[in-house]
Amino acid sequence: MAITGRAVALAALGLVPVLLVPSYATVGTWVVLWLLVVAVDVALSASPRDVEVARGPIPAVRLTEAASSTLTLVNDGRRRLRGVVRDAWQPTAGATGNRHPLDVRPGEARRVTTRLRPVRRGDLLADRVTIRAVGPLGVAGRQASRPLPGLLRVLPEFASRRHLPSRLARLREMDGRSAVNVRGPGTEFDSLREYVLGDDVRAIDWRATARRQEMVVRTWRPERDRRVLVVLDTSRLSAARLGDAPRLDAGIEAALLLTALATRAGDRVELVAVDQAVRARVSGTHAATVMSTMAASLAPVHPRLVEPSWPLVAQLVRDRLSQRALVVLVTAVESSAIDSGLVQVVAALAADHQVVVASATDPENARLRAARATSADLFDAAAAERADLERRGVAVELRRVGAEVVERLPADLAPALADTYLALKAAGRL
Repeated sequence: MAITGRAVALAALGLVPVLLVPSYATVGTWVVLWLLVVAVDVALSASPRDVEVARGPIPAVRLTEAASSTLTLVNDGRRRLRGVVRDAWQPTAGATGNRHPLDVRPGEARRVTTRLRPVRRGDLLADRVTIRAVGPLGVAGRQASRPLPGLLRVLPEFASRRHLPSRLARLREMDGRSAVNVRGPGTEFDSLREYVLGDDVRAIDWRATARRQEMVVRTWRPERDRRVLVVLDTSRLSAARLGDAPRLDAGIEAALLLTALATRAGDRVELVAVDQAVRARVSGTHAATVMSTMAASLAPVHPRLVEPSWPLVAQLVRDRLSQRALVVLVTAVESSAIDSGLVQVVAALAADHQVVVASATDPENARLRAARATSADLFDAAAAERADLERRGVAVELRRVGAEVVERLPADLAPALADTYLALKAAGRL
């Protein structure tokens, strides 16, 4: 049984004569009358269990985008349903206006929509639907809750897609589809054309020149159909908060931008998210659907407080790649990397593949190193400097064993990794 706000107000008004004439007969009469009114209103209210409730499908959305959950309610009872329905979601779904008034006649149906503004990535779940049916007097009624499963998949935001047009323009220049004044970089022969001032004399094709009786040069384009394997570390290293988000979110942004760029370049991109076990895998996907598949696969992936298993990563790379490829390890470059075996695994992989280690750095370190106001600030600055020196030492060691190291703030990691990919492709190192 449910007591409404109107019932509370009427009860308060009913106490006035009781307080003015404090007799047991008055109190007893008022209580009996009040219970009688409540019982009649409850008896005349519709039963919430006679209402059939169905939830419509909810399409996936990107983080920061709005979604909606629609409920369809059918009154299968014999009484008119007046009341309220509540569509409950977990707090991070950002449900607003999830209480909807109802007035449904027998046999009729109504639809109500709850707006959702998710604040985190992943699979967000609905809790239950509660229906409160009030009687014709509006002082009491009946209430029932029932589980009604609902799932909203929130995809990564992919805010770094704003960097994609400029990188695609550079890719078109490298691919010879835009006019350039110098020989296009790359390692695959594309075509012949007439020599123009400024061309590299090493590109002159002397045989074609002899046949045409004019100076002819070869043009080149970046190699296509190369393999790119992105390894996303989901261990405790990815759980560190960098600003308002964990390091893993910056890694996901970098992986998505690199995938979008590499697929446009004609390369085949695969991804594996791993810590002590494989948490997500994307492979063998057509270029037209690889972005949507990767976003959907990474949406429910969250950091786990376990140590990374670099031997497992090495085994995964060996199982997936039989020829030289680009292997991108998205992890944290920290002093613990030496003890965990990262340097040894990178050295082994660099013997057969081009390895890039991408790491998002903590923006708080710069603030700590600059603070000098108090003695506590000096201790924090010294600790930050020590951590920075150790991190740079690990980066030097990774470069020594043959890897490219990309270290940037979280917002800058994705474009920096894309630039590294373009530079390697231009140099013919893929």
